[in-house]
Amino acid sequence: MSMSMKAPILRRHYRSLKMPKPAAQAFVMQKKFFLSTVQLLKKLVEERKEKGEIPVELRLCDRAAKIISGTLAGADDFDTEFLDYILAVKIVDSVEEAVEHISKHSTGHSEAIITESKEAADYAHKYGATVEAELGHVGDGIVSGVIKEDGNYDNPEDYLTNPEEMKRFIAETGVDCLAVAVGTSHGVYVHEPKLDFERLELLNSISDIPMVVHGGSGTPDDQIKKAISLGVTKLNIYSEMMAAYFGTMKEELEKAGTMAIWMSNANREPLKAVKKVVKEKIRLTGSAGKA
Repeated sequence: MSMSMKAPILRRHYRSLKMPKPAAQAFVMQKKFFLSTVQLLKKLVEERKEKGEIPVELRLCDRAAKIISGTLAGADDFDTEFLDYILAVKIVDSVEEAVEHISKHSTGHSEAIITESKEAADYAHKYGATVEAELGHVGDGIVSGVIKEDGNYDNPEDYLTNPEEMKRFIAETGVDCLAVAVGTSHGVYVHEPKLDFERLELLNSISDIPMVVHGGSGTPDDQIKKAISLGVTKLNIYSEMMAAYFGTMKEELEKAGTMAIWMSNANREPLKAVKKVVKEKIRLTGSAGKA
């Protein structure tokens, strides 16, 4: 069984916040899953350090600190929106304990519950959580502006969603929607966008829940339209929005000739650029006038 099959990630967006999907500031994990995630956490710390990148600092509860190296979490660490390379980690025995912990400490922004049972997902639904999982792995291109000097990027074709796993995955996890890996990449493409429509058509025939495309930024319009015709109902385009924002911001700062600009003025044109991207995608996807 693949790791994606074992470990759907439940993201609860508190108070119905409508914002771009953030990276998690806190991970709350069932112990049996944490034991298989240690290597991933080590990778966040050790490999980034070896590459000269900013390592992720782990703030650990007592139980996690006995399993992996890091800083022992203080009283306020689970109440803090760090906005930095810091991840607070908490081990729990049940999803009930996880929900109780997050309800107590939530900042209302970017917590995640990691679990591996359908019962856990069902419990999360009682608290208004919409559960989205990814099966397979959407490749990583240039993410968050980080260009890999060694050029060692994921090839999206190596991690495509397995149709044989899909039906079982949906039944066992109880997710509400599923992000399928069909050739897109997170961030900015470093390979030519080439969606596997034959696979997507097969996945659509199997799935009884909405399908999602992560890594939609930069995907050609004709491929997006065809993906929608084959069952895709949600498209993530965060990198494309950020490219419009910062590209326009750069132009505006160069024209201004000074950095002493009011934020409200500096943001005006970049925000218009983001709105333009969103409006274009709304029209492209056939969502205009639909709520």
